[in-house]
Amino acid sequence: MLSKILKIIGSILVLLIVTLFAVPYFFKDQIKAKITEAINKKVDAKVSFKDADLSLFKNFPNANVTLYQLDIINKAPFEGDTLVSIEEINLKMSIKELFKGEDEAMEIQGIATKNGMLNILFNKDGIGNYDIAIKKEETSPASKPLTLNIKKYEIENFKFKYFDESSKIKMVIDSLNHQGTGDFASSKLDLVTKSTAKVTLDMDKVNYMKNVALTLDAVLGIDLDQSKYTFKENKALINQLPLEFDGFIQLVDAGQEYDLKFKTPTSSFKNFLGVFPAAYAASLDNVKTTGDFTVVGFAKGLYSDTTVPKFSIDIASNNASVQYPNLPKSIQNIIIDSKIINETGILNDTYINLDKLSFRIDQDVFNAKANVRNITKNALVDAALKGTINLANVSQAYPIKLEKPLSGILKADVTTKFDMQSVEKSQYEKINNAGTMSLSGFKYADENGKTMNISTALIQFNPSQVNLKQFDATTGKSDLSVTGILENFYGFIFKNQELKGNFYLNSNQLAVSDFMTTEEAGKTDSKAVAETEAMKIPAFLNCSLTAKANTVLYDNLTLKNVSGKLIVKDEKLTMQDIKSSIFDGIIGLNGAVSTKGKVPTFNMDLSLKQVDIAQSFTQLDLLKKLAPIAGIINGKLNSTIKLNGNLDATAMRPDLKTLTGDLLGQLLSTTVNTTNSTLLTALGSNLKFIDVSKINLNDLKAAVTFKDGMVSVRPFNINYKDIKANIGGTHGFDQTMNYNIKFDVPAKYLGTEANALIAKLSASDAAKMESIPVNATLTGNFSNPKISTDIKTAVTNLTNQLIAQQKERLVKQGTSALTDLINKNKKPGDTTKAVVPVTKEEVQTKAKEEVKAKAEDLIKGLFTKKKKVVDTTKVN
Repeated sequence: MLSKILKIIGSILVLLIVTLFAVPYFFKDQIKAKITEAINKKVDAKVSFKDADLSLFKNFPNANVTLYQLDIINKAPFEGDTLVSIEEINLKMSIKELFKGEDEAMEIQGIATKNGMLNILFNKDGIGNYDIAIKKEETSPASKPLTLNIKKYEIENFKFKYFDESSKIKMVIDSLNHQGTGDFASSKLDLVTKSTAKVTLDMDKVNYMKNVALTLDAVLGIDLDQSKYTFKENKALINQLPLEFDGFIQLVDAGQEYDLKFKTPTSSFKNFLGVFPAAYAASLDNVKTTGDFTVVGFAKGLYSDTTVPKFSIDIASNNASVQYPNLPKSIQNIIIDSKIINETGILNDTYINLDKLSFRIDQDVFNAKANVRNITKNALVDAALKGTINLANVSQAYPIKLEKPLSGILKADVTTKFDMQSVEKSQYEKINNAGTMSLSGFKYADENGKTMNISTALIQFNPSQVNLKQFDATTGKSDLSVTGILENFYGFIFKNQELKGNFYLNSNQLAVSDFMTTEEAGKTDSKAVAETEAMKIPAFLNCSLTAKANTVLYDNLTLKNVSGKLIVKDEKLTMQDIKSSIFDGIIGLNGAVSTKGKVPTFNMDLSLKQVDIAQSFTQLDLLKKLAPIAGIINGKLNSTIKLNGNLDATAMRPDLKTLTGDLLGQLLSTTVNTTNSTLLTALGSNLKFIDVSKINLNDLKAAVTFKDGMVSVRPFNINYKDIKANIGGTHGFDQTMNYNIKFDVPAKYLGTEANALIAKLSASDAAKMESIPVNATLTGNFSNPKISTDIKTAVTNLTNQLIAQQKERLVKQGTSALTDLINKNKKPGDTTKAVVPVTKEEVQTKAKEEVKAKAEDLIKGLFTKKKKVVDTTKVN
């Protein structure tokens, strides 16, 4: 009996489980249809989601509907902008909701989202992209495919983005995690919430907060009928600064009504330390403090299109001190007296007073004060800094996270008074700056041991300029001394304008690697370089640098006596009159590099004077590709090179595939080393009338153009003794080649027999036979060349010329002359009597045969080595 009962129960459980798995497949399409209908009836936007899924296990005994990748895309006037994008939405509902009819609304009890983004935009006309709700029509009945009876909601890893184009206010709330529990079915409820986020705030291109950590655990009293939200129990943290809130926020027709008070729950100076982000400060555990620190404030009034609530924030500390554990020094006599106040409800009437900020470490005292008024129309700033800071003491009194301790003495005595409109319009006569700032004995070493030592730095503040009077420093193998002037300093700091300046640099030695990050300098393989961030010339820079350096080290190059001018403007670096001694000669350079587009580009004019060929064509990749002559030709080179193309965005080296330009070169005092050239060796083997090692290339001038990885050499002439040659063709950066050489070979190189034969001709005919054209074609590549010549064609041409001339002459001279010619050319011992032709046709035929045979023997001797005569009389 028991076994039967167990079997029945087991069967029921199996059936139940199977049912729970099967039910979602029956109701999935119905739920997708209701969700689609609900969304489309509510919003005027492009809405899509990839899929919907139903589970009876995830929130058992309730059902769970999951939407994947929900996107809401705006229509005009924000066409194409993403308003909402959520990777996953989970809707919790009772299982009975699945069995409702098509006309009945499904009730949602809970909502949870993961990895979402909300992007709120306001254009210049004040129109927001979030207003996508379809306007209700009075005559049509409301349709409710879904109703909300939420008791809990949760948001995980959400990003909220806000930008107002007219006010230039930009806010990002990132890593937002929030959950709330309450009965939304009731018009009055207590909502229990927990929230964490990081906030970044920019106003008119000025950053006020960056990744400030916020935490809020609060019970909000919600009155849905009155649209009123009251802070009850709450605990907030800004970074580690605790705050408590009292009061309410109420939505009204004109805007939002505020009546809030906030304060730090305690007055300990630890509250001040909590303001600093954890990345810049240590734990507050075991920190000893004296004195107080308080933040007290209120906001009361209407926030609308024309008004803000009146508010006051008072930040104060009096004669406080702080001693961190395990640090030898403390910060003493800390005084903070600062206020942010609005007494009228008009935003421009807000003013900020930093009446005093002061502290002391050992005997060094630092003071600051400032006030800012008229903040929205034309901010008026009045500030002063005065004091001394021993940087070595800072790391001994405050837990700065540095691998190596700082050292150096910073002194400041600066006053400034200006308004933002004068800064924006560069009206320097209305700006009152005065004072100096100096740094001496500064030493810093990063985690990789790279050091920066500033022996002296002195800055003088004037109304129109910031004058860098002195800057002497060393880093790695480099030393530098810089002076110069910065203009528009405040426009750069406060209004994001260009930073203008002119500087002068002198150095005994500069190593370029000292001014690259360790990550960049140490990467050599292509994969690592690809991971390096692309280099960009800053858009805000508009300055020049006139430089002189005795030695500059760059990669494997050592440049001497470097001088020139660098101009940075509009994301472009222009190089003017750059000169350097290198490769036993001088290189001059003018050109520019631009990173403004997606792909960096460059154009350059190079001048090479008396440059050693062996060194330059070995160490410069560009010259290697243009002419692979390193180790083959020794001597000097004069050249001008014009080139342009794209740059690798990370290594900032030319992309040879995009290189375009031309080169004019002249070889000086050259010698040829054929043993290092497979091509020259092969050429010498195929052309016996030339000894390639004795070719004279002195004062040779050549013109080269290059594009799309191909180098074209304009035909040029060279001479070997009295043999003329014309060379031209192309080769690729991959070393493949296609060249033509046209030789004009004097007949004397055919030997004594050829010259004796030609001597029989008349003076005018012999002049026509002084040289023979021979063509050679070079293909393959430089390491494995393929050489072909038109020797057979040359033989035929010469034969035809000799036959034609001899025929004509012999016909005129008659039979006896032809007999004499034949007998004279008979070999010794040949006693055969010559058969003399008696007719004109016989004379022509005999002449053709004799001359052809002679010509072929002579031409073959020109292109093949003569065999040694074997002495057959020698007996072993």
